[in-house]
Amino acid sequence: MVIPASVGQYSGMADEVVGVVGAGIIGLAIGREITLRRPGTRVVVLEKEDRVAVHQTGHNSGVVHAGIYYTPGSLKAQLCTRGAAMLREYCAERGLPYDECGKLVVAVTDDDVVRLDALHARADANAVPGLRRIGAEEIHDIEPHAGGLAALHSPHTAITDFTQIAQSYADDIVNDGGEIRLSFPVTRIEPSATGVHVASGERTVTADRLIVCAGLHSDAVAGLAGDTAGPRIIPFRGEYVRVRPAKAAMIRGLIYPVPDPRYPFLGVHFTRMVSGAVEVGPNAVLALAREGYRWRDVRLRDLRGIAGWPGTWRMAGQHWRTGVKEMRGSLSKRAYMRDAQRYVPEIGPRDVERARSGVRAQALDHDGSLVDDFRIHRLGPITAVRNAPSPGATSSLAIAEHVVDFIFENAGA
Repeated sequence: MVIPASVGQYSGMADEVVGVVGAGIIGLAIGREITLRRPGTRVVVLEKEDRVAVHQTGHNSGVVHAGIYYTPGSLKAQLCTRGAAMLREYCAERGLPYDECGKLVVAVTDDDVVRLDALHARADANAVPGLRRIGAEEIHDIEPHAGGLAALHSPHTAITDFTQIAQSYADDIVNDGGEIRLSFPVTRIEPSATGVHVASGERTVTADRLIVCAGLHSDAVAGLAGDTAGPRIIPFRGEYVRVRPAKAAMIRGLIYPVPDPRYPFLGVHFTRMVSGAVEVGPNAVLALAREGYRWRDVRLRDLRGIAGWPGTWRMAGQHWRTGVKEMRGSLSKRAYMRDAQRYVPEIGPRDVERARSGVRAQALDHDGSLVDDFRIHRLGPITAVRNAPSPGATSSLAIAEHVVDFIFENAGA
């Protein structure tokens, strides 16, 4: 169902009105959860674009993570495990694409092997289903064109289409009496004794509670409600290349490097998508706008926000060498593919073409620390989801449960 500018408008009396800013997969999942858990509540989702899932959700690679990477006991680890199981069931019920194509996390150096063993212990603590450590011969059995010294094989890591899933969440909200208001960029948030007034120019929506899930703009929108400046969103663009059809069949599933534990980024990897296409990427370069999908996308206001945040310069001082390497890959397809060929030697620069890009809303603390776990702030009747990083899409249904619990816990309702 394609949602027009305003659909599902409520005609009766509601027990309560809850506004949600942001029609990405997290905001829509939370809105859906409220309609399920609190019958009689009217949910109004406010989205600045003319359709749902435009930014991070719509540029997602579609990987349903199994929980390999995350600190045991962290909110990320807990919500990923539960969220993946819930998502699998949801896709089955709704006839949405869901393919357990499996993932290899491949070590190609001795240092990688040491980190792979540590990653294996972490994944075991997270009870990742079916995970096995395998040697070089089994790598070839699973991915005949891949190479490496050892790997972790996660057979239940899956791929899906998160844009379709987000649209389905939106349909659920509307079918349960809620409303999606598109082309409604929030310009003002004013709490009062009569509710929270959310304005877009001259248009105003009044809600009893408000949840901010604004993704790339989460800090700015939360700031309208009086929230703290930090963490600040620093946009990182991830650029992909697509394997040409002649060699796309060489990749059966997902092939990842062993990640560097100092960064939240997983490194350039091979991803088979539900469409049958295979992408390589993403890299991670600083974007020049919050919605900076291309080098020429420059917004001075966003640049001032990036440059004016003390954490930006502290992060740059720590990680400038990595930044230079990522920049080189952005400018040169040959440099981009140099690392990728360590995993699949037969796919080189001539076998790929430039494809899409996405922008990650990387939350950065004042001290330059990259925020790696979920961060939620409460300001009276307003709840701001300030950071919902990868595996946010995988975890969307579990995040929705968690946030709804957080909102209504000890809230007298």
